[in-house]
Amino acid sequence: MRSGSEPPRGDGPAGFTRGRLKTYEGAASGGGRTVCILVSRFNSRVTERLLEGAARTAFECGVAEEDVDVVYVPGAWELPPAARRAAARGYAAIVALGCVIRGETAHFDHVGRAATDGLAKVQLDSGVPVGLGVLTPDTMEQALARAGGELGNAGSEAARAALRMADLNERLGA
Repeated sequence: MRSGSEPPRGDGPAGFTRGRLKTYEGAASGGGRTVCILVSRFNSRVTERLLEGAARTAFECGVAEEDVDVVYVPGAWELPPAARRAAARGYAAIVALGCVIRGETAHFDHVGRAATDGLAKVQLDSGVPVGLGVLTPDTMEQALARAGGELGNAGSEAARAALRMADLNERLGA
């Protein structure tokens, strides 16, 4: 057990200051950047709210309306191949929005995992940031709470993350 005067593990040596390190962090800056927002039509009651949040955030961050494209796909399963195509078209950032609600079968597990794994692969293979706005709630009520309800808007969060990563890529020379 540590004494109260010991630094918590992982904080580094005594006297460590982050200010001496060269650090990089992306800003949620969209000026001059193109963004593709992919939207699953399945559970559209949720995904349209996610789209509103993502688009609003992109505009607030300086992305011009003419630099935002919205692409609809049938469901979350189709998000990865659409993201791959979008990455190939040269967008600075991609925002993937979907909602897979748990049901009574394993379908939820397979579709949710395939969508997230596929989007991660697109991001890693292409180097284009993919903001993950794919909800996997147990109920519609939980989904709506994360789509502009009491718990915020995951579409907005995904757009902001994608823009931050696009800026970070630029700062790092990627």
